[in-house]
Amino acid sequence: MFDPNKKLINKIKERGGFINSHAHFDRAFTVTEANMEEVVHYHLFDKWGFIDKFKRQATTQDYLSNIVSAIRMQIKYGVSGAQTFIDVDTVCGFKALEAAQEAKRLYKDNFKLKICSQALKGVIEPKQNALLRDALELDYLDAIGGLPRADRGREQDHLDEILNLGKIYNKRVHVHVDQLNDNLEKETELLARRTMHWGMEGKVTAVHGISIACHPKEYRREVYKMSRDAGLSFISCPTAWIDSRREETLTPTHNAVTPAEEMIAHGLVVAIGSDNIHDVYKPYSTGEMALELKFLLEALHMYDSDTLVDIATKNGRLVIGMEEFKGGRE
Repeated sequence: MFDPNKKLINKIKERGGFINSHAHFDRAFTVTEANMEEVVHYHLFDKWGFIDKFKRQATTQDYLSNIVSAIRMQIKYGVSGAQTFIDVDTVCGFKALEAAQEAKRLYKDNFKLKICSQALKGVIEPKQNALLRDALELDYLDAIGGLPRADRGREQDHLDEILNLGKIYNKRVHVHVDQLNDNLEKETELLARRTMHWGMEGKVTAVHGISIACHPKEYRREVYKMSRDAGLSFISCPTAWIDSRREETLTPTHNAVTPAEEMIAHGLVVAIGSDNIHDVYKPYSTGEMALELKFLLEALHMYDSDTLVDIATKNGRLVIGMEEFKGGRE
């Protein structure tokens, strides 16, 4: 009897296995029996503050334990490589980053780990900026991460700083954008414009991009064209934001998933990530990439197996720098 799921997984295995293009391994397994009932009702922004409690107390060994446990779980689920964002800020210093470096060394023969800075505290405040630059000077990072909302009111300055550093240090840049499923967000457009301004075409990836779907079709087409011109690629993390907004005012009708099918039709490269693994943001998330792909294909009615295999494998390798990415359709 024909089993399309089994055939799809086998094709992904033949192509080298899943790539988890976006994750936060340093926060994996931070949900506990003691804190779960407290955090499950928090808004995202409150969770950003709550995680500081863990970061202040955690040792490098604690971080290493989390990251190694996440890698082992990824290998169990058929993932051959991943890029993890790692907190680099004034709360935890380089503890998480040093742990990630050690995990990368420990698993260098059977798991490809790429490390990207997480900008949860922004990148403009002088001490925070100095830490990021020090991490780059020490060559601790494979990519530079962005979160424009972390420097609220100075979102363009935030992007300009990380894009400038990406150009100076020849690093790829991955930026959290348009996460809240809200038609007031236009961060992807801003990212595309600033990418072209800094001459970083083909070296920048937009993570999430959910709110693009909130806008009318003509605006979406403009964003896709601009993204193509900027050589932007995209990463969808389907289960991370499936619950983001449930309101009566959402138009046009859409779900809380990156509009990958439209992006691909407009010649854009889309990869996939888990975002969370048993952390305070998504306590039940396992990081199982087959499940993430299943959510994506069902939410967007994407049933072409060759496209799905590319999303799960080749496109992931491209966006995290395992293979050369030139921008646009590969």
